[in-house]
Amino acid sequence: MTVIILTACPPGLRGHLTQWLLELTAGVYVGHISARVRVRLWTRVTEMAGVGRALMVYQIPGEQRLSFLAHDHHWVPVDLDGVTLMRRPVAPIINPAIPGGWSKAARRRRFGKRGRPA
Repeated sequence: MTVIILTACPPGLRGHLTQWLLELTAGVYVGHISARVRVRLWTRVTEMAGVGRALMVYQIPGEQRLSFLAHDHHWVPVDLDGVTLMRRPVAPIINPAIPGGWSKAARRRRFGKRGRPA
């Protein structure tokens, strides 16, 4: 079984995929296709995706029994001791309550009344 997930891709690509796979919901395609068709379909997806993102999951023989391919995706497939996992990007932790970094009260506590280190 093959699953392809599209995000922000052109409608022409969506129409092309419906020739081979069943569209379950917007951007999610599922079906049983041969390895040759899968490779050619993925090549077509990467050519036509434009600024969109694509992710494909398909069956392979082995312990995990599946593999991933990603195109312009933030999550990247990584092999870890024979098991393929998806690595999420590490985003910096930003506190929206502190837009400038330190609040005025925290600056006073840290640097004293005049804003210099105590």
